[in-house]
Amino acid sequence: MRPYRSLSFWFDGLPEEVTPRAPLDGPADFDVAIVGAGFTGLWTAYYLARLRPDLRVVVIESEVAGYGASGRNGGWCSASLSGIEGLLQRPSQRAEGRALKRAMFDAVDEVGRVCEAEGIDCHYQKGGSLRVATSPPHREALRSDVRALASWGFGDDDYRWLEPRECAARARIANGLGAIFTPHCAALHPARLVRGLANTVESNGVRIFEQTRAAAISPRRVLTSRGEVRAEIIVRATEAYTRGLAQQHRQLLPLHSLMIATEPLPDEMWKEIGLAARETFGDARRIVIYGQRTADGRLAFGGRAGYRFGSGIEDRFDPSDRRFAAVHRALLQLFPVLEGVGITHRWGGALGVPRNWRPCVGLDRETGLAWAGGYVGEGVAASNLAGRTLAELIAGADTERSQLVWVSQEPPPWEPEPLRWLAVSALSRLGESADRAELANGRVPRVRASLFNWVVRR
Repeated sequence: MRPYRSLSFWFDGLPEEVTPRAPLDGPADFDVAIVGAGFTGLWTAYYLARLRPDLRVVVIESEVAGYGASGRNGGWCSASLSGIEGLLQRPSQRAEGRALKRAMFDAVDEVGRVCEAEGIDCHYQKGGSLRVATSPPHREALRSDVRALASWGFGDDDYRWLEPRECAARARIANGLGAIFTPHCAALHPARLVRGLANTVESNGVRIFEQTRAAAISPRRVLTSRGEVRAEIIVRATEAYTRGLAQQHRQLLPLHSLMIATEPLPDEMWKEIGLAARETFGDARRIVIYGQRTADGRLAFGGRAGYRFGSGIEDRFDPSDRRFAAVHRALLQLFPVLEGVGITHRWGGALGVPRNWRPCVGLDRETGLAWAGGYVGEGVAASNLAGRTLAELIAGADTERSQLVWVSQEPPPWEPEPLRWLAVSALSRLGESADRAELANGRVPRVRASLFNWVVRR
């Protein structure tokens, strides 16, 4: 048995042992086959079981439920979604962007509602989120973002600017020059959520086969390491691991993110740090950093860690990897009081990025193929909305969610190597260079900043 507890701090903190479910034992027929037992696949199964309990639904997983990003992420159940800003900036698509944003607000609450109804103890706490300005250019950019959000129809109840004293009342971040605060975010324990969700859908009659690797998806067929599964609807919910499916290795690009967790902190230190409501936090740099106060009194903190040539995925990380030191330095920049505090866990994983940097949901009735994903690292709440939407599309329900703008065709594939490695590496270096300049001397490198923003926000 693989040591699943070592996958992440979250897996290590599960109250029960991680024992794989039985694999598929040969060819089988179902009505709906879902490939991937992460958040997207399990939310789809959950809502399908409620909408159409008559359907025979199966989830196929190559490892165990939550093995991928769903069991390794930062635990932000956030209303953020890559690509929404581009929609809101265009007057012709603003109404569609607002509708999608409001649906994301609801998804944050829906996760909490389901956890309460189903008895899933995932440490859900809706304390909101802070995006802090730690340099003068950050302050200028974030204040501009608040003004834009107001012009697009979002008021103080959704996003508001906090001056430094107001920000410090929530989080005493070094060099904090103010922050955007939104209440539309909850901190949670992602592995408890994904494992609890798997148990819930199983109790509702959904079959889950683990240790069953899907090699290829085609209309009404899934070829696996344990036999062929036939179904009228095939759902691809594999996120970064889509690269392992035949003919789909360029569909989503795997980017890595690394995390660390501190030892439990004493109450005296928490008085200096803040985060009393378990607000999630980050700053305005382009190469994303993110953190939360865990329910057991630690700081879990992470940052992006790049792309591997050929869409390779790193599943296990050496704790001595120098990239963890960079994540730790970023945490100490925000909270110098943590100097000398022990780091007990170091882990990482891959997230999926589509070619247009916009997640999507879709169903092709003619082929029976369905898909969802490409969350660019913002999938905890988005996967709930995606799974709920996919279930409604499959069930034939006409709802507000099924009309959202992200219900669309799949984006174009990424370029072949070495072009995509060169492009992603150049973009990463561009973002890192702009961030360093802003944090070091307080000046905006305008050409680099504009080029980076054009690529990731269009």
